[in-house]
This record gives sequence, structure tokens and C-alpha cells, in this order.
Amino acid sequence: MEALDRELPTQRAAHFFPPASQYLEDAAQMKILRRRRKRGRNRITPAGRCPCSVWAFAAGVVVWLSIAGVARADETPAATQAFRPGERLTFILKWTIIPAGEAVLEVLPQEHMAGGDANHFVLTARSNAFVDAFYMVRDRIDAWADTGMRHSLKYRKKQHEGNSRRDVTIAFDWDEMTAQYNNQGKIQKPIPITDGTFDPLSIFYWSRSVDLVAGRRIQRPVTDGKKLVSGVADVVRRETIMVPAGTFDTFLIEPDLSQVGGVFEKSPDAKIQLWVSADHRRLPVRLKSKVIVGSFSGELVRIIDSGPLPPNGKQGE
Repeated sequence: MEALDRELPTQRAAHFFPPASQYLEDAAQMKILRRRRKRGRNRITPAGRCPCSVWAFAAGVVVWLSIAGVARADETPAATQAFRPGERLTFILKWTIIPAGEAVLEVLPQEHMAGGDANHFVLTARSNAFVDAFYMVRDRIDAWADTGMRHSLKYRKKQHEGNSRRDVTIAFDWDEMTAQYNNQGKIQKPIPITDGTFDPLSIFYWSRSVDLVAGRRIQRPVTDGKKLVSGVADVVRRETIMVPAGTFDTFLIEPDLSQVGGVFEKSPDAKIQLWVSADHRRLPVRLKSKVIVGSFSGELVRIIDSGPLPPNGKQGE
């Protein structure tokens, strides 16, 4: 809190209050939302996507593509992982300054899979009552990786967005070096993968054990079951930020979106920014996503059972 205490009152207020022009823009968006809500229309953005839905995609791609926190394929994570079973991180999601819902990242108890123990990660995203009225979002992503965090073992996404339903599974076959996409029984042809490939959620947890240095470019293979990409990102700088969960010393990371499709591909100036804590836990603290349908953000509001003690035995911030 020392950095915060040194700020002037006007500087501190800037953390919470956007400029007046932003309020005018958001007020106009709210009028549009209310009109569409009365008409019973599901589509509330020019791209036909709910802000919660787009944010859940951005989160799932970090995770929220999570190419944002990766390192070179020949690197090995530190022996002490930055997370443990029982960790639960809660985020508030917003479209501009309009609250849109909540996302939760959890580390569940280890399971036995593919002949060994496996880590189990979960991301859930849900819209709030206001957004539910015209576009309900209830998404859950489960991902499993070996306890050595060398590669993914399985990935599943259950998606409920408006009238859309998906139940996607990605099966990893490390003997055949393939990944296979299955959506509600519609199985696609397996695609080849390389050593160290992760799914979009597990890679985020892998990245939390990797050293980050400002000015560094980092990369790692990632697959969604349909294609294999080399996720590339830049560690831009180190900075102190304040979110509802507290004040954190962080690294700002920006992924390269050139290989990302969907709404990001349609947005010429699309950007994802991710802030992760600079301590041993590498907590995701804030996410911002700028696309053609507007700006979306998520901020950490609650932390439960985060990370083991650092090597010196002292509890981090």
C-alpha cells in the first residue's frame, strides 16, 4: 500500500473514475441495451456477441488465449509451483464501466489420469442478472495437465450463451502426438501437436512458474483442438496497479493476436493486456480487451488459498 499512499488524491481517484466522455458513451450504450431488452432481442453488440461472452472468450484465451504468459518451449518451470489445490480467484467482468458478470479461476484436487496424477483447473464465467435478461452466459472450462506441467492431458468446455449450447472436448494422445476436437459427438480429424503443447487454460497455470523479465518476448505452442499456434507475447513493463483485491506490483503482458480469429481478427486495433503479480504467485490481477464491439475488462476481487509459501518461508503480499 506504500505506493498508493504516496499518490495524490486526484491520482488515486483516477484509478476508479473514467473521464466524463466515457460516462456519456456508456450512458448511450445503456439506452441501447434497455431498448433491446424491452424488445426481447438477444444480440446487443454490432458483432452480435454479448460483452460477457466476448470477455469469457478473452479470459479463456488467457486464459483468459493465455498465450500471454508463456515461455520458450525449451524452458522448464521452477520446481515450486505458484499455485496449489484449493486456490480460488474471483474476478468482476465489465463492458466499458457496465458490470457484466463474474469469472472464477480454481485449482481443484489432483486426479488420476493417463497413468499418472493430473492437475485440474477450472474457469467459470457467468453473466449478471441484468445481462441475463437478454443474453444469459453460463460457461465452464475444465483442463487437466500432468503434475510436472509438461503438457495438457484433456480439455473440456461447456458453453451456454444465449440460445447457443456447446460441449467441447479436446483429447490429447501423446503416443500419436495428436489432439482431437469433439463437439457434442461431432468428431473432427486429429491434428498434429508438438512437445510441450498446452490447451488455452492449462498454459496459463504453466506460465505462472516461469520467470518474467520486462522487455522479453516469450512463446509456447497452444491448441484449441482445431489448430496449433505458437503463442507469442511481450513482457512490456513492471508497474504497480490497484484493483478491488488490493495493490499489486505487476508485470504487464501483451499477446500477439495475429493468429487469433473471431472478433479479434475483425478488429484492426484489437488488443489484450494482462497484468500478473510480480511475486512468486504470478496472480492474474487485471485483464483488458479492446475489440470492435467495445472495451472489456476483468479485475481481481477475491483471493482464496493462493500459492505455496516462497522459498524463504515468508508469506507474500
